[in-house]
Amino acid sequence: MSNFPCLIRSSSAGGEARFALGDPLVDSYLAFVAGRCRPNTVRAVAHDLKTFFTVIDKDPAEVVAADIFDFVANQRGDRSVVRISDGESGLSARTIARRLSSISGFYAYLVAMGDTSVASNPVPRGLSTRRRSGRRTQVPLVRVPRTLPKILSPAEVVALLGALRTHRDRAMVYAMVLGGLRRCEVLGLDLDHVQVPGRSLFIAEGKGGHQRVIPISNTFFSSVGDYLRHERPTDAATDRVFVTLKGPNRGKPMTADGVDKILQAARARAALGRATCHQLRHTCLTRLREAGMALEAVQAQAGHVSIESTRIYLHLTNDWLAGEYQRAAELIDADAAAELVTMQAMNR
Repeated sequence: MSNFPCLIRSSSAGGEARFALGDPLVDSYLAFVAGRCRPNTVRAVAHDLKTFFTVIDKDPAEVVAADIFDFVANQRGDRSVVRISDGESGLSARTIARRLSSISGFYAYLVAMGDTSVASNPVPRGLSTRRRSGRRTQVPLVRVPRTLPKILSPAEVVALLGALRTHRDRAMVYAMVLGGLRRCEVLGLDLDHVQVPGRSLFIAEGKGGHQRVIPISNTFFSSVGDYLRHERPTDAATDRVFVTLKGPNRGKPMTADGVDKILQAARARAALGRATCHQLRHTCLTRLREAGMALEAVQAQAGHVSIESTRIYLHLTNDWLAGEYQRAAELIDADAAAELVTMQAMNR
């Protein structure tokens, strides 16, 4: 009896997580992904492939396009129960699209290797359709809606900060809500990355391996200074800024799960329904744009390679939009009034 797919987690010599599913082809691909992606990405790909091969109980080399369509139908659910928010059932379109991307990446790897019986990628790039003009175009298998990112109000940010119990926790939240850092970027900060004279942070482990230097408020430096002086263990055997303060892992680098648990507890104490790491980042970048920061500057702050990511990522609150509309409408009304006065003068 085969144990595939069975998610097996291990650690490398350097302490990095490694994943396997019990099939030589899949495990070879996961090792390849581990060599070029972050641990969270490797874990997500491993879970996506495990889900796929649990639903489609076939040898990886025997999968065909029909299996992909069956998998999508499975993930969408039976529509006996739908969500009020979007009228859909099953998993969200974004999750299904991500899983298809993981599956497509796996088969693209096998095709590129050229030493298996897989000659083509069974994941269709899309469905061909004909427009009224007669031109043919490709539509995606799963349409992912462009939803507005959720942000926190100033009162919610204040409540969250008030519910945090250590200088360390506040410094980590300030890094996200004032600097727009991702969770992995906060955890990747070394002591020498905190550039006090320039009031900036060096991000050595940005998404996609991109580095950048970003400015950040004095409030962050005050909080991280209090943490370094009063809380961080002096015998910590790591250069990471943020470390565990108590327990058997005292002095070791903070983990993503640790940060999530801190925020979860703070949300409960503050009676907040939301406040994730990514929502804090969304909040920062939205507020910067509202304050008049150029979109290109927001792109640099966020660490986006393409400004298109910034446009999709960023949204402006109703108050800002209403103010901009009112200002533009007043100018239009003023121009119309001036034109009317000119026309009346000409007809006299």
